Amino acid sequence: MNTDGTNTFDNDKGAQWEVVSGLLRAEIGEAAYQSWLKPMTLRAINDGQVKISVPTRFMRDWIVAHYVDRLCQLWAKENPGIKSVDVYIQSDREAPQTVSRKTAGPEASSAGGHVSNGVTVNKARNDISGPLDQRFTFENFVVGKPNEFAYAAARRVAEASTAQFNPLFLYGGVGLGKTHLMHAIAWHVQKSTPDRSVIYLSAEKFMYRFIRALREKNTVDFKDQFRSVDVLMIDDVQFISGKDSTQEEFFHTFNSLVDQGRQIVISSDKSPSDLEGMEERLISRLNCGLVADIHATTYELRLGILQSKAENLGVKIPPKVLEFLAHKITANVRELEGGLNRVVAHAQLVGREISLEATQDVLHDLLRANDRRVTIEEIQKRVAAHFNIRTSDMHSARRARSVARPRQVAMYLAKQLTARSLPEIGRKFGGRDHTTVMHAVKRVDELRELDMSFAEDVELLRRMLEG
Repeated sequence: MNTDGTNTFDNDKGAQWEVVSGLLRAEIGEAAYQSWLKPMTLRAINDGQVKISVPTRFMRDWIVAHYVDRLCQLWAKENPGIKSVDVYIQSDREAPQTVSRKTAGPEASSAGGHVSNGVTVNKARNDISGPLDQRFTFENFVVGKPNEFAYAAARRVAEASTAQFNPLFLYGGVGLGKTHLMHAIAWHVQKSTPDRSVIYLSAEKFMYRFIRALREKNTVDFKDQFRSVDVLMIDDVQFISGKDSTQEEFFHTFNSLVDQGRQIVISSDKSPSDLEGMEERLISRLNCGLVADIHATTYELRLGILQSKAENLGVKIPPKVLEFLAHKITANVRELEGGLNRVVAHAQLVGREISLEATQDVLHDLLRANDRRVTIEEIQKRVAAHFNIRTSDMHSARRARSVARPRQVAMYLAKQLTARSLPEIGRKFGGRDHTTVMHAVKRVDELRELDMSFAEDVELLRRMLEG
């Protein structure tokens, strides 16, 4: 591209975008990248102006507020001729300029809208539905014993023309494949029956849209949009725990769709019965369909995932390296795939052969974290057993000292032994505020100084958990 930023978009299509998005990706982290940058599509570069489209108005507003200025700065460094970056909402007629659809999977945009094929595209879907990852298809999902039941249920729902299990409730730990299966269902429905409308979004986005509808006094439009869809998919439903008005609206939306025979798919990190802060009537509704859990991965499944990933990357990786990673990175699939990506990228960038020694060197931080990884759930169970209380007391509102003190100890150990943030820890303890966790950490530190017996208890628990 010339330094004046004109008329060279076709010559090096997307090259600068790859550099700029890669730099911002490194700055903001993988989670934010997947949510906000990945769905963006470069449309044109003319007269120093970069034009980028996104699937929804909400996404555009967020990117403009948080990322546009930095994008412009990074692009200006790459090409001094760039003066501005404009973000607009992708129209129904535009097809994403990403990888070839033949290799990328479903013939649909990453925004979750389907190819029209002569059928009128549901505009509400483009405005509401969250972005879909083109990698997350049934064909790319590696099946093993821990996830075969959830996979079979998801395929049945995706292939059926009428509601099969209402709802299909998928639950399991972080990075085990819940979101992958939900995206796969959406892709399959949109490809096989493009006339059916699909909305996929997180529970957080559902709440955001409901609050905005209340504020703007247009709840009628909100109800019409969500209660006329053919397939409604809500990810991470645990987020609305304790949010009474959102639960009320979700409950009525749920009932309306079930009454019409429409399909509902929901995911969570816990089973319906274990969701704290959820109304009993809603828990009952969530339990009335098919509940499918995804267990922690086995060594065989992790190895299969790595082999599939290596094949997709088109890179030959020594079997010993794949076996080593499958043994060492056990927390979740995201970390497993991320570790393999780092090994491959390092080899390609520095020209070093992929070997066991190089893998240990490149992933020393990740391997060390996995060697001594402790989960908040483990901490809660161990502390509850030590102090002879129920694990459920860790999430309860009880304030008796016999319960509150062990809960504070568990919060303290969660802060010391995990990489979780204070708000994340608070959510694991019945949705408590981060200031409650801060107070617990401070209080336990004070008691350790004042009471030698208490300090020994805490130290013993720490050693047991680390061991």
